[in-house]
Amino acid sequence: MVIISNVTYPPESAKEIATRFLEAPQPPDFMTRNGPFVSANTVHGIFIVTLYELDNSNLAEGLDFLGNNVALFFGVPGFKYEVKPYYNVEEALKMLGM
Repeated sequence: MVIISNVTYPPESAKEIATRFLEAPQPPDFMTRNGPFVSANTVHGIFIVTLYELDNSNLAEGLDFLGNNVALFFGVPGFKYEVKPYYNVEEALKMLGM
């Protein structure tokens, strides 16, 4: 499974975000981080997406880590985030009893 984190913030908050990112803890050993991948547009400003791969058995701990991680950015003007787990097709079918 993966957990996908989407973050947006205005360009004027970029230095504060970068400073906090560099001070943030690395993901635990049971999570593999892909990204962050950075883009920008005129609607959201800076847009960052990061994928975290982990086993289903570590979902609660993974969400706990990411909740604490995004909390490090609270107070940065314009910071918005979304953290969502996604299951692969086999896992989703299993949840449906198939």
